Amino acid sequence: MNGTGAGQRPDALRVAALVVGISVAVLLLWHTRTLVLTVFLGVLFALAVSSGADRLQRYRIPRGVAAPLLVFAFLGVLGVFGSWIGPTVRTQTRELKTKLPEALGKLEAWVQSRGGGVIATITGLDEDATPPPAPAAGSDSITVVVPEDSRGETTSLRDRLLAQLGGAKRFFLPVLSSTLAVAAGIVLILFLAIYLAIDPGLYRRGMLRLVPTRTRPRAEKMLSAIAVTLRKWLVTQLIAMVVIGVVTTLVLLALNVRAAVPLGILAGLLEFVPTLGPILSALPAIAMGFVDSPEKALAVTLAYVGIQFLENHLLIPILMKEGIDVPPALTIVMQALMAIVFGFLGLLVAVPLLATVMIAARMATEEDTA
Repeated sequence: MNGTGAGQRPDALRVAALVVGISVAVLLLWHTRTLVLTVFLGVLFALAVSSGADRLQRYRIPRGVAAPLLVFAFLGVLGVFGSWIGPTVRTQTRELKTKLPEALGKLEAWVQSRGGGVIATITGLDEDATPPPAPAAGSDSITVVVPEDSRGETTSLRDRLLAQLGGAKRFFLPVLSSTLAVAAGIVLILFLAIYLAIDPGLYRRGMLRLVPTRTRPRAEKMLSAIAVTLRKWLVTQLIAMVVIGVVTTLVLLALNVRAAVPLGILAGLLEFVPTLGPILSALPAIAMGFVDSPEKALAVTLAYVGIQFLENHLLIPILMKEGIDVPPALTIVMQALMAIVFGFLGLLVAVPLLATVMIAARMATEEDTA
């Protein structure tokens, strides 16, 4: 009996130590989650810089020169582009801030003029709200009638949406509350991209030393597959961001939509967030269409739908051949989960992180069943 008890005691101690170790690791990851996600973004961009450095090496440019050259050239291009288009963006952004509440007010008036129904339910307007009186003959003004809340105060659709947008900003963008934190994060990502791209083999060998010797061939194969897929995904997303931003800006200019340039830039930036990004970028553009007429808002909606259709069925398949097939439903769930738990940074890294997990799980399963 004593021998059995003595044999079970070390096993229990090992299990307890393992549980405590896992708990401490999870707690440490949670408290450093912003740093961990920022480092992941740095690794992601380092893959793209490393790919460019590989090409420059063919022209006998050392990696120690090629990697920082690519990063600073990219920053230079952004700076020149920003200086060129900055005045237009500032002017149209001010117009966007001024006209967006007006657009929401006209959207509310249009919903009420259609008698509410399903649209009123979706937008939060009561079906039994008093319909707006007909404007006097010869008058082109719009009278907006809004319901009263339980305290007797009038609340408009515009006020509710702006309040919700403010709450969403506080919820999804906690990392942007400090300019210093944003600047520090960007600097960290840039320098990580440079140093990782200069000598990726050094860090790769260091990671392989963390796993047992017998599993290193499998781990090395897995790291190679993850790096190839993430590099292809990132380059594809960057190209798609530029294309979507330019095309959206041109389409909005052709439709004579107000603030077309900042709306097009917003569409390009949010393209980095698959599935949810295009939807979020379309909402202010559709609202700006309502400044002129519901027909223009409908045209803007159809334009965004058409752009996304061409992107998903033409641009992305051409750019990313033989890429990982991430199920759309799983992508949406992962994005929502990462946004809720980790905020805006979690939303940014949700798709590449999901791709990493899927590749690792697929290769582990293939190895086990082989």
